[in-house]
Amino acid sequence: MQAGHVSGGVHFHGGHGEPGAAHGQPPPRQLPGDLRHFVNRTAELQSLDATLTTGGDPFVPPVCVIAGTAGAGKTALALRWAHQVKDRFPDGQLYVNLRGYDPGEPVSAEEVLPRFLTALGVTASAVPADTDSAAALYRTLLAERRMLVFLDNAATVAQVRPLLPGNARCLTIVTSRSRLSSLAVRDGADRLTLGTLDEPEAVALLRTVTAGHRAEDDAAKLAELARLCAHLPLALRIAAERAATHPHMSLDELITDLCDESALWDALSTGDEEGGEAVRAVFAWSYRALSPEAARLFRLLGLHPGPQFALGAVAALAGVSVRRARQLLDVLVGAHLLEQTAPDRFEFHDLLRAYAGDQAQQEESEQGRDEALRRVLDWYLHTADAAQGWIKPHERRLPSQPPADGVTPVSFADYDQAVDWAEREHANFLPAVRAAANAGLDAHAWQLAAVLWNAKAPSSLTSDWLPIGHAGLEAARRTGDRAAQARLLESFGFGYTKLSRIEEAQQAHEEALTVRRETGDRAGEANSLNALGLVHLRKRELGRAEARLGEASALFAESGETRRQTVTLANLALVRFRAGELEQAAEDIERALATHRQREDARSTGNALWILSGIQLERGEPQEALDSAEEALKFALDLRNHVAEACWLLAVGDAQQALGDHGAALTAYNRSATLHRRLGDRSREALAWHGTGETYRRLGRPDEAAAFHRRAAAAYRELGDAWGEAVALDGLAHAVREQDEPERDERERDGRGEQAAREHWAACLRLLDGYDDARARRMRTEVQARLDQG
Repeated sequence: MQAGHVSGGVHFHGGHGEPGAAHGQPPPRQLPGDLRHFVNRTAELQSLDATLTTGGDPFVPPVCVIAGTAGAGKTALALRWAHQVKDRFPDGQLYVNLRGYDPGEPVSAEEVLPRFLTALGVTASAVPADTDSAAALYRTLLAERRMLVFLDNAATVAQVRPLLPGNARCLTIVTSRSRLSSLAVRDGADRLTLGTLDEPEAVALLRTVTAGHRAEDDAAKLAELARLCAHLPLALRIAAERAATHPHMSLDELITDLCDESALWDALSTGDEEGGEAVRAVFAWSYRALSPEAARLFRLLGLHPGPQFALGAVAALAGVSVRRARQLLDVLVGAHLLEQTAPDRFEFHDLLRAYAGDQAQQEESEQGRDEALRRVLDWYLHTADAAQGWIKPHERRLPSQPPADGVTPVSFADYDQAVDWAEREHANFLPAVRAAANAGLDAHAWQLAAVLWNAKAPSSLTSDWLPIGHAGLEAARRTGDRAAQARLLESFGFGYTKLSRIEEAQQAHEEALTVRRETGDRAGEANSLNALGLVHLRKRELGRAEARLGEASALFAESGETRRQTVTLANLALVRFRAGELEQAAEDIERALATHRQREDARSTGNALWILSGIQLERGEPQEALDSAEEALKFALDLRNHVAEACWLLAVGDAQQALGDHGAALTAYNRSATLHRRLGDRSREALAWHGTGETYRRLGRPDEAAAFHRRAAAAYRELGDAWGEAVALDGLAHAVREQDEPERDERERDGRGEQAAREHWAACLRLLDGYDDARARRMRTEVQARLDQG
């Protein structure tokens, strides 16, 4: 991009035509397939059609809430209508199951927004971390589109409102057991309350599902079967499937069986839920018709901690082979007791999941339930350990016991397979750790938390791991395992650093260091010292950083940890570079880089190249700096590592700016800022803003430069980062002084721009008082000289 073609501003998010957007991506088509056997509901479909033809307020996006009791067929009706009207929305469809009534945790809007944004063409790395910013970006992207948004199984308005489009050309369909009245009051939503089917409709549904499988059944008998199902579509479909798979059994026999189940449920029922007894009776009726092995799998699946389960997890849960698990899952899917969402992934209707869990409690012994949970937790633990072997191969592996009998963890052929698994299973990680802790399996809980720090997908948010880590740390403290506590505390320290929570990071690392010294863990002590050195570096306590890193290096040398000693050498090079000691920094980083290249350590090689790029730039070698930064960035992209990508993009932008390629520099800073915002690293996001300000100043656009420098200075002030604020204020002073230059003759009388610049430089000097390294001394001298010129 040529300097003369830079746009009027930089937007720190992705979208149509913006950095961070995936261009050429087809429109999302996320609607699940339409039901094969859908009958009736003609009046309801006509009512829904009316919401699109009545010519409502052109400024109010149409929202339709389909409410009704559990099992009434809300999703089926919404899905049928969505398929009928989808052609009116050529920009695609978005769909999510919010699991508002699932026995597990409901899905929040905060979780859904990143999925929707990536489906709309935003790269995962450019999704904002906070919900308000993500929702604003979502509405922006939908502003010029005609899209259908389907929000299934919502329990609360809070799950829905951030996902509502902001323009009247989009349609939102919401299904819920609740009325969600405030959507009607505040958002103008139309509401359709769905009741049970009347008798002719219920009989028609039974006939449709059984057609071709049975001789035509007596209408009166079908009506009786429908009554026993309370005319609820979910119960009717399961009953019809049972009848279809037993073509030679008379309806009288089927009805007698169902009556027996109904009598049992009537006796146990409290009568609180309309149609609930009938639904549970039909569940029981279908469940009892399963083979003993299929019935056992059904109820054991009710123990799975997460919302979806992979084939391997199912096999482990049941203690059977993957092949046998697939056969049994096919039986459950065929009986409409389970839904298949992908070739090897399955989930329950929320009512069926609750029912399966109840059956497990009633029919499985406590020992059987415990063994099943142990097996599936073993599967997650050992599969995550295998993933860590690819994702972070140099990190310590857990000295865990072999998996239980009947458990076959997944093995991965390459790095991408491991990352793909981590991304697919992300939603199951926290439920698995909590399930282990709730079951008193504290060793599983802390080990899962520890391995998932290293096995999580590089694109995942550090903040998502924190609740996993807290559950694991509590479990480790209950067991009294101090080594486990130190390991998790170290992970918290690195996590807090990534989130710019520096004081908490230091506290966690110091606590880990204390434990390791008390237990005589010399290798762990070295790791903690290295980590503390990096915390002091973030705080620009360069003397302390160098001291800690020096101690760590000596301990690594003592224990023969040559790779970690080289990592520490690179960290020392960064400290010396920040201090302005270029010659020593260059010597250190060249040694570290050569060793990392020899070891083919991609992550560490990239890190060394990033440090080298900064040194080269400061030595007046901008092209070499760009070459190093771009090579580092390639490593980050190959590793799908957003933390590294975000950081190393800053070096790319700095080099491009120095070479006069201002448009490319703005793009690099833009992407870095959006990545860091999503990752929660406000300190490095502010670095990207500062770089953007410097670039705009070089373009002769001081107004925009000043805006970004102010933003950076405010962020650093809030973080308590005096050095960062001082650097940003220096940039701001230059920008505000240059704002006056086109009007210099007119403004010379009051000198407002010059006076503002002097105030910023004076504040900058005060902030620099706390630093005594060579770079800080040079900067103080330069700022003082500018003040003296006045």
